[in-house]
Amino acid sequence: MESESARKELTEAEKARIERNRLKAQHLRESKVAISKEDEGSNTIKINGSKYIDTAGGFLLDEREQEEEESERAAKIAKIFEEDATDIPLAYQKCVECDEEFADSYLYKNFGFSCCDKCKNEENSMLITKTTARDEFLLKDCDFDRREPPLKFISRKNPHKSTWAEMKLYLRSQVEARALEVFESLEKIAQEKQIREEKKEMAKAKKFNKKLSELRKTVRSTLYDKTTKKHEHEFGESTYNPETEEYFHECLKCEYSETYEEL
Repeated sequence: MESESARKELTEAEKARIERNRLKAQHLRESKVAISKEDEGSNTIKINGSKYIDTAGGFLLDEREQEEEESERAAKIAKIFEEDATDIPLAYQKCVECDEEFADSYLYKNFGFSCCDKCKNEENSMLITKTTARDEFLLKDCDFDRREPPLKFISRKNPHKSTWAEMKLYLRSQVEARALEVFESLEKIAQEKQIREEKKEMAKAKKFNKKLSELRKTVRSTLYDKTTKKHEHEFGESTYNPETEEYFHECLKCEYSETYEEL
């Protein structure tokens, strides 16, 4: 009897855990907000029948790829809650925009940025390539990968050429925050940009002056060879002048004439 009673209590406990998991899964599904067609039209571009999302960062994202990624992520989460009847603890995050708790979101999953899908917008989800980030914020590779914590990114095919390496796309707000860690303020970034531009211009001027100097030396060397080359006279037949009792001959290449006496 005691065994059957214990078994009955254990079954009730399992049912309670399953109910808690069901409620958690329901809360997770309700926290996801699908992008409506009205919102979609503001930053979606249609090219040759295919839809692309304008990231406002100088490139387009394939809408199908992003939808497939979102669907795959949602399916994995749903599978976890449907198949696992054990008590799964969920770590809830607090959204920096609305201050509400959420279990998962696109920005948190890909970039570790605590923002729910409801508050995701063009400003806080703007992406930037690594090349643009280096040029605009003067960051080095170590600032992305080695400085703690390393910045998260997503990879996308290069829209300019499919055979090129995939692009690394970072969250612009996180890149800007990392730049402030390195340079302390946007004013210092602007000053550093000015210094680097001046150094670049000085290097260009130095390189130009060096080439100009080499060109002048080449021209001078060519003129020197032409004007200072020793001229060798080629004299014609000698002529005798009975009045002076001397001989003279003239150069066949120039007007030089030479007078001499024969002994």
